[in-house]
Amino acid sequence: MAGLMYEIAEHENKNIDIEIIPGISAFNSSASILGAPIVHDFASLSLSNYLTPWEIIEKRLRLAAQADFVIVLYNPKSKERPDSIRLAQNILLKYKSEDTPVGIVKNASRNGQNITITTLKEINNHEIDMTTTVIIGNEKTYVINGKMITPRGYKL
Repeated sequence: MAGLMYEIAEHENKNIDIEIIPGISAFNSSASILGAPIVHDFASLSLSNYLTPWEIIEKRLRLAAQADFVIVLYNPKSKERPDSIRLAQNILLKYKSEDTPVGIVKNASRNGQNITITTLKEINNHEIDMTTTVIIGNEKTYVINGKMITPRGYKL
């Protein structure tokens, strides 16, 4: 939200000191809970079309999938947007295998935390809402011992 505060200060022509206190993003928390799905390049996208037109969200999803990024989805589904995650799934399935591992973390590191590891094909068979972070693997991501792993690429 720091960007918003800078925008407001600029808009109001106020020269004020803004202190930014770093926190842990939901994708960091969710990734650590799932194992190690984000160890290389990734894309983080919001499926909320409240501030971003859906056409731009679709383009970003398509390009991230074509580039085979691990993809983190925020705001995947709400009462006002019940089809966002299904629409995203349809776009991603054009470029990613239906067996691509997907981690679904609801309430990451909070009360009521729930973790599911599934596939891109089965993503809509699980509870997803605005408190959920969805991490979709790349072509090298795999699941072992209940953990989602994306190899960095080191030769072992």
